[in-house]
Amino acid sequence: MKFNKVGQVSLVSAIALILASTFTACAPLTIDYLYVAGNKENPGQIQTFEVDRVSGALNQANAPISSGGVTPVSEASSTDYNHLYVANQGSSSIVEFTIGSGGSLTSTATITLSSEGNTPVAIAMNTAGTLLYVVNMYQPGCSTATTGAKTCSGGALAVFPVSSSGALGSPVANGSLSYFPVGVNPTAVCALPSGTAVYVTTYDPNAGNGYVYGFSATTAGALTSIVGNATTLPGTPFYAGVKPSGVATSSVSRFLYVTDFAQNEMIAYSILDGGVLHPLINGPFKTGNQPTAITIDPRGIFIYVSNGLDNTVSAYDIDLSTGTPSAAVATSGLSTNPTGTEPVAVLVDTGFGRYVYTANFLDNSITGFQLNSSTGVLSPTQNGPYPSIGQPAALVTIPHGNHSIQINQP
Repeated sequence: MKFNKVGQVSLVSAIALILASTFTACAPLTIDYLYVAGNKENPGQIQTFEVDRVSGALNQANAPISSGGVTPVSEASSTDYNHLYVANQGSSSIVEFTIGSGGSLTSTATITLSSEGNTPVAIAMNTAGTLLYVVNMYQPGCSTATTGAKTCSGGALAVFPVSSSGALGSPVANGSLSYFPVGVNPTAVCALPSGTAVYVTTYDPNAGNGYVYGFSATTAGALTSIVGNATTLPGTPFYAGVKPSGVATSSVSRFLYVTDFAQNEMIAYSILDGGVLHPLINGPFKTGNQPTAITIDPRGIFIYVSNGLDNTVSAYDIDLSTGTPSAAVATSGLSTNPTGTEPVAVLVDTGFGRYVYTANFLDNSITGFQLNSSTGVLSPTQNGPYPSIGQPAALVTIPHGNHSIQINQP
């Protein structure tokens, strides 16, 4: 059969349209939406980027919107990726956003913290998507002006139930309290994927020690302190260097990793029965100068640490049997992964687990890397770094489309 020129053009166009729609359905060019919280403006801002599937390059998807409060410092998404939660430190609030088409955000609820403590520093969602953990700098009635009082002896961990609609319920009770006490100067929070425990890092400059407070957790969010090795302190925490800055756990809930900002190192723990932490005997492990944050890729194979003073990202390969980070990848990463000025947050993209991003606080930028899934080595993404809103402080991604990331099991 022969086609005239018009028919040929129509056929080619139809085929191209079919191929394009098939490709888009199976492998959308945008694999993630990246949300950046910046705290230079008042109120704070949330900026949305599209993550390109092929290159990892970032393109702004929507105009920045208000974070709903002052000084946003931490973000978390629901496990169905329909909701974003933002902790605003300056206004002591948690703001819930609904995620719409094209990654658009709509503010749906605001919780002003009071009986749960105040001045949030970090939030994290449990794997089931049923609990939001909020770590506050101060317990109720305390503030910067009252930290010397006896009643202001530490921070507060609040546990909010999350409904199927994404709404936050009343905080889980701890006797007569609406929070669970932790030490002074809390910095980060991490929930085990198994849902059986949650950990909070703190530091006491007067004692010159850092700590990890561990809690066993029920599905309803009730917490019980896990006995550590500093039994003279409330909550019996585990020692964690001098000034822990970030905390992350392996995908199989067997190991916990904490960065020490003051001593330029990473402390690794085995997680024993009951959530007890036991430091690996061959640690701590060297990082760059002033490590600020830590993340583990979704496969549970690689660790990435942002170094605030060096403006770099350190890369580590995890020994899945022992939890030991490999020095070989770390050595390479310390010198070859430059970021913008003062990276304060780092993550691996949720959609593919192929790209690593840092939020660079002082030069208002996002740095991107492509992750070699065999070696963990990083290489810069195209056209980076990417200009961002002022003083980016937190990052979170949600996948766009259906993707599968293989999780290796030890």
